[in-house]
Amino acid sequence: MGCDTRCYTSPMPTSRRRHAITETPPVQAALNELREEIGEDRLPMGELVILGANAKLAQLRAERDDTAARRKRITDRIRGGEPLADLAAAEEVRRTGWART
Repeated sequence: MGCDTRCYTSPMPTSRRRHAITETPPVQAALNELREEIGEDRLPMGELVILGANAKLAQLRAERDDTAARRKRITDRIRGGEPLADLAAAEEVRRTGWART
């Protein structure tokens, strides 16, 4: 089946990935808010994907950096011989038992 004058795509498909986005209620709400703000129904989807990917990447890197910082703090405490628990509180629980008030 060849491409005639009604064909909307070239005979050779792109080598780039294509994406379809369904406007589920939360996606629709976010996009509608943006549409109202810019005053246009048509949105720059490529730009939105780039902005969203960059924001997600920043979030993941921040979480990773936070985890690394917490690991370093506990490693420094262990190496420094600092107790990792409140020894007096642990002794009290051992002596009197665990009770919730």
